[in-house]
Amino acid sequence: MARPAPPDPRNELIDHLPALRAFAVSLTRDGVAADDLVQDAVVKAWRNIDRFQPGTNLRAWLFTILRNTFYSDRRKARREVGDADGALAATLTEKPRHDGALALTDFLAAFQTLPDEQREALILVGASGFSYEEAAETTGVAVGTVKSRVNRARARLVLLLGMRDDESFDMTDKATMSVLSGGFSTLPFAG
Repeated sequence: MARPAPPDPRNELIDHLPALRAFAVSLTRDGVAADDLVQDAVVKAWRNIDRFQPGTNLRAWLFTILRNTFYSDRRKARREVGDADGALAATLTEKPRHDGALALTDFLAAFQTLPDEQREALILVGASGFSYEEAAETTGVAVGTVKSRVNRARARLVLLLGMRDDESFDMTDKATMSVLSGGFSTLPFAG
């Protein structure tokens, strides 16, 4: 006569929950954390129920899983940095490398639509670093005219690029930044 199959340990798990919770409270000293710990331990036990050897002490096996989960979580928590409001994570973000190239392409297209006088004023004042007075002397117009051209050109670019007046034009990729750090003289519109 064949021996009856041992009972499924999953059916007995619920009987051990009060003792598991009491043990978890003694470890965590916090009811909410204890509930989370018990849940994690039961999930691990359920997933690994095939490792439980029928005929051995299920309660001891569950307590071992709970205890190991508790200490594993504590070791992990020591390496983690709290960031409840997301301030630290915000400092770790990085724009995609291609953003600058795309922004420069948009800028060049918008820049080409400006009248020659406005492009010239922006190149002199914005890219070449001339003062308004130096730009006026170079172009042979009044300082007020240069200021007006620069202002109108900037306003038009803001409009064409769909930006706000207070928004900066970020170019983040290395190629774009190296071109800009050398001035606009190497760009196709700066002839």
